[in-house]
Amino acid sequence: MSGRRGDRSYSPRVVVIGAGIGGLTASALLAHRGYSVLVLDQAIVPGGCASTFKRQGFTFDVGATQVAGLEPGGIHHRIFSELEIDLPTATHCDPACAVYLPGETEPISVWRDPQRWQAERQRQFPGSEPFWQLLSDLFRYSWAFQARDPVLPPRNLWDLWQLTKAVRPDTLLTLPHMFSTVGNALRGYGLADNQRLRTFLDLQLKLYSQVEAEETALLYAATALGVSQEPQGLFHLHGSMQALSDRLVAALKRDGGKLLMRHTVEAIHTDRGKVTGVAIRNQKTDEVWTEPADHVVANVTVQNLMQLLGDQAPNLYQQRVDKLPPSSGAFVVYLGVDERAIPKDCPPHLQFLYDYEGAIAENNSLFVSVSRPGDGRAPAGKATIIASSFTDVELWSGEWGVENGEWGVESQQQLKTQNSKLKTQNFYKALKQRYTEEAIAHLAQFFNLTEETILHVEAATPRTFAHFTGRDRGAVGGIGQRVPTFGPFGFANRTPIRNLWLVGDSTHPGEGTAGVSYSALTAVRQIEAGW
Repeated sequence: MSGRRGDRSYSPRVVVIGAGIGGLTASALLAHRGYSVLVLDQAIVPGGCASTFKRQGFTFDVGATQVAGLEPGGIHHRIFSELEIDLPTATHCDPACAVYLPGETEPISVWRDPQRWQAERQRQFPGSEPFWQLLSDLFRYSWAFQARDPVLPPRNLWDLWQLTKAVRPDTLLTLPHMFSTVGNALRGYGLADNQRLRTFLDLQLKLYSQVEAEETALLYAATALGVSQEPQGLFHLHGSMQALSDRLVAALKRDGGKLLMRHTVEAIHTDRGKVTGVAIRNQKTDEVWTEPADHVVANVTVQNLMQLLGDQAPNLYQQRVDKLPPSSGAFVVYLGVDERAIPKDCPPHLQFLYDYEGAIAENNSLFVSVSRPGDGRAPAGKATIIASSFTDVELWSGEWGVENGEWGVESQQQLKTQNSKLKTQNFYKALKQRYTEEAIAHLAQFFNLTEETILHVEAATPRTFAHFTGRDRGAVGGIGQRVPTFGPFGFANRTPIRNLWLVGDSTHPGEGTAGVSYSALTAVRQIEAGW
């Protein structure tokens, strides 16, 4: 039976696990189309890795700091238009990023204007233009293909039909590059030994694909590196990234959907290969109950999905997840500063690579976001600086109980356990402090950071992200976009369990708020198709 608006004879029940942007987008669209929707999240505020927190008058974006897809025809524009809600106020990021390589004082500026960006890259990387033209062509073909809403990877005849309808003659021009990496392309154009170009690509692609140029799928890289230019572009939101989730939550509730924060989904229930509901625990009362569902939309990592399914997880699917390369975590420093700390005409987004000498190797690259005067992130005369670096999640593993002091001593064995935990915690605190100090020392090479200009300091590690977002081991950014895991070879929205859907950054395309929103729209279309 239909679940469209206006047909209230039956409203299929949908439970959405996770109130990140992917989950909120799916839930708001489903509620708007007439479904009965319940959204559950274990955190305090919605938004997931695109949420915010406040300290001493400063508003900090937790993880994501820039948005794509707000332009006419962009994914956020399309979804907000359907939901009949206003897009948040935003300004273009221009340049999208200013990249500083070791020992260099002039940045490589990724301009929004295509001609200006072409002139910049030709000046910065002489002889590389044929490589960039290939990326530009592949982006044009791929972007037009994506705009026709294909379902990738297809998992049944309906999915295949949507994919087939999106194909055009120029789409076929991408096929020879389906199994190529950026490293392959660099070698093909005689640029393999251009270390400066490779370093720039490594820095940029790591942000989007989670892996460096040598491993990144070429077709994915073309999109990741091309979306910064008009008529697309990256945007800086007024207020904070929370503006996206706030509007989606408002639309969800307006259309009869329900959002419960501080509620943990502990298991997904199935029967004969079909989802039947979820087990929920209220964090405040510890009440546990089972919520029946016709569909479950999981806005979680694919690793978390396997944990929720437990022994109900399909064997082949579980094996594929187990074979995935480790995901990266993030170490993030949040600074509230006096405006004197910010250089004149500072771009909103910067990337720095530092010399390895005297540094923690994995803390040697920083992606930095800086607030703008009047953008709502800081009081007048002040600003925020958010700097993140990739890190190994295993380095930060430990017991959350240690940090919270949640154990007692009733036996000699427990005393030994406590001592072990204390050692672990002392190591964690020392490592966190060392990373923080080194990140600030790096930033001080560009910003005027002194005892007088730094007003607030806070840091987050993979343990922080695991605690507040529930993501497996605190990994962020999704699955590395290597050839075996990108696009047509990635994880589908449609799981092997009927009426169980996966959205978010584990899916295609699944990167950033635009990617997870597209994954949500695809899942909604599949649910409505009834296949």
